[in-house]
Amino acid sequence: MSEISQILAMKAMDGLAMRQTAIAQNIANSNSESFAVKSVNFEDQLREAATKGPDAVKSVVLEIQSAPAKRSGDDIRLDLEMQNASATAMRYSALSDILGRQMQIARSAIRGGQ
Repeated sequence: MSEISQILAMKAMDGLAMRQTAIAQNIANSNSESFAVKSVNFEDQLREAATKGPDAVKSVVLEIQSAPAKRSGDDIRLDLEMQNASATAMRYSALSDILGRQMQIARSAIRGGQ
């Protein structure tokens, strides 16, 4: 795995973990008055940074954004939040699996295939 691929995977995992935090906050505060819905959007930033090299990817700043506070009647859709949580967890798991397999390959190469 190339250096930029590893950096991208790790930065994406950071973003996905942050997204899970935002989703958890949305679910926990779904009944709160004037709660500002949270989100984390980083994929476009990473895609653009990847064309510029590893240092650009490392410099991408991940953050939780807040939407305007909800108004009366603007309920958070728990079904969509749960769907987002599930999709985010699957993406995180896939990246974790890829990085783990790359580590196994590297260990095998270091040990001479044993």
